[in-house]
Amino acid sequence: MTDETSDERWQRLSKDRVDRPLPKRFYETVTVGKDLSILLDGRAVKTPSKQKLILPRRALAEAVAGEWTAVDKFINPALMPLTKLANSAIDTVTSSRTHVLNEIVAYAGNDLVCYRAEKPADLVALQAKAWDPVLMWTHTTLSAEFLKAKGIVHVAQPRDGLFAVEAHISTIDNFTLTAIHNAMTLTGSALMALMLHSRAITADAAWNAAHVDEDFQIAQWGSDTQAAQRREWRRADFHAAVRFMELLNQLTH
Repeated sequence: MTDETSDERWQRLSKDRVDRPLPKRFYETVTVGKDLSILLDGRAVKTPSKQKLILPRRALAEAVAGEWTAVDKFINPALMPLTKLANSAIDTVTSSRTHVLNEIVAYAGNDLVCYRAEKPADLVALQAKAWDPVLMWTHTTLSAEFLKAKGIVHVAQPRDGLFAVEAHISTIDNFTLTAIHNAMTLTGSALMALMLHSRAITADAAWNAAHVDEDFQIAQWGSDTQAAQRREWRRADFHAAVRFMELLNQLTH
């Protein structure tokens, strides 16, 4: 997938995405507290905003603890996606819930699956096969109608459909909302992210559906090495968001 050498890879993984030196591992043991906090040598992990990192489900807490246990020399957030999602849920979504809800509704109003190619016929068929089931699920589950548009010119979606999405997500907890939001931005589809949350589509099927256009172009013109590597990084983040949702659905405390 890439011509990156082992030395270059180590150098990249030893820094976070804004190129700051990473802190070295400073602890010996990782445990889960009675309140489902993450403890390093008995001391609670804090979020970037200095709040205690407490998870709502034991399965998720154990998975996050596993990320901290797996740390070798440096604490690299890029290699700890579940921890990053939990931090976002506590630090960002909790304080900006209304903004996040509005952003998901806005995405639905411009959803990937609503904008269809006019040609070639092969691409039109591929989009219909991948995306029509999403609109069918939206109709059946949310009682919401979304319009299909040809090309990229914006089409205003029915207000009732957007209200239905808003009502559906308004009852979702902040941790799950964080995962849905991440899945949405990585696929370009709020409706598909909600379908994932409802377990009405698998992670692989959703990822493939989100990349119908890109895969069609690759089949026609070939792939680019750097673009392929970026896609693999996005895919890893996407699967982390899906796993986050799945762990939240495990109700054992």
